[in-house]
Amino acid sequence: MKTIKLLFTFALTATLFTSCYTEVIVDDYNPTPQISLNQLLGSYELWYVDINATKGYGETPFLQKAFTMSFRNGGVYANNNIVGLGNTGNGFGIKVGTYDAYDMILDVFHVIDGFETFDIYQIDNNTIELYNPNNDTSYFLDGYQRSNFDYDFVFYDNIHYFLQEYNAWEKVYTSDYGAINEFDNEIFLQFLSGGNDSEFRSSQDANGTSSNNLYWDYTGVYGVGNVTGNNKLKTLTLDYDYFDNEYFELSVINDSKIELYHPASGTAYEFVGRGYIQFMKTTNTKGKTTTTEKLRKYRKDKVENPRENTRVL
Repeated sequence: MKTIKLLFTFALTATLFTSCYTEVIVDDYNPTPQISLNQLLGSYELWYVDINATKGYGETPFLQKAFTMSFRNGGVYANNNIVGLGNTGNGFGIKVGTYDAYDMILDVFHVIDGFETFDIYQIDNNTIELYNPNNDTSYFLDGYQRSNFDYDFVFYDNIHYFLQEYNAWEKVYTSDYGAINEFDNEIFLQFLSGGNDSEFRSSQDANGTSSNNLYWDYTGVYGVGNVTGNNKLKTLTLDYDYFDNEYFELSVINDSKIELYHPASGTAYEFVGRGYIQFMKTTNTKGKTTTTEKLRKYRKDKVENPRENTRVL
């Protein structure tokens, strides 16, 4: 009997100690960033706008135009053009506005598009999300220093826009070799921004004609393609409205000159850009600021943004 009592007492004591045990879990996750938003924005010289990572159905115009953004001492800088990429503004581009950063909120005052506010989320070591609660759309920016940013890749990956950055391209050279063909008569080409973003026009006006006075003989749509194994060689197809297509191999000679090689005839042509267009602002003769519209297009369908607009504006 004494033995049974002792066993019962031991069992009861063990049960009581077990039932009183409380597991304490220490959660050391701290959502507060270790650096300020200003320090985060300044940790990289360039923020590449990964346009195809965008989530949401809205648009923030100045982000839609930009290839890179920079936040420097209260000033917002952007590379909106392919022409001059890597050289304009020592690689930063042009100043497009000012900003204020506090908590994890970024307020931007753009000289053309006005005021926009963003919630900032740090996705990883070099990626941030700019969530615009006014249009429920997020843009994702990848951070780089100028010394390790691949300007060439961005240039050749966006030749489509490069062609649009001049009012016209004037033919200045036709090779002595190659068969005579109808394209020999084309002197000017123009690649239009906006609209369906793939329209072109061509003119047979004489060399030296001002781009403002050109008569456009033909219109159509164009497409730029890649060449496997050669990132710097592209294809250009001109699909004339009422005629056959013309196919070329496109090479960039410099920021204002291209070569079009016509395989069907074996002829090479060189075109020079006339009338550079700066995609952000231009100043007319009265000193007023006007805008030339060019928005980067998505290469895939837009997707819904999972973030909810919880900030009280």
